[in-house]
Amino acid sequence: MQLVEHFANNLRRARLEKGLTQESLADACDLHRTHISLLEKAKRDPKLTTIAKLAGGLDTTPSRLLDGIEGERADAGK
Repeated sequence: MQLVEHFANNLRRARLEKGLTQESLADACDLHRTHISLLEKAKRDPKLTTIAKLAGGLDTTPSRLLDGIEGERADAGK
């Protein structure tokens, strides 16, 4: 699974566990709902500052949103 897709799944799962809509999460994080939607669809690669905002809005840690994500080697795919 791609890194961004794995993050997207973690984000969606965490949001649903909290019983939040994309709109309510966006409000809590001071982000736009469309941005949340694009992140959950793995169509946008999140910045570290965005991950921190999302973690705050979800009352969790950034590491939980990154759980299971392993770094890619620089020579991967060669």
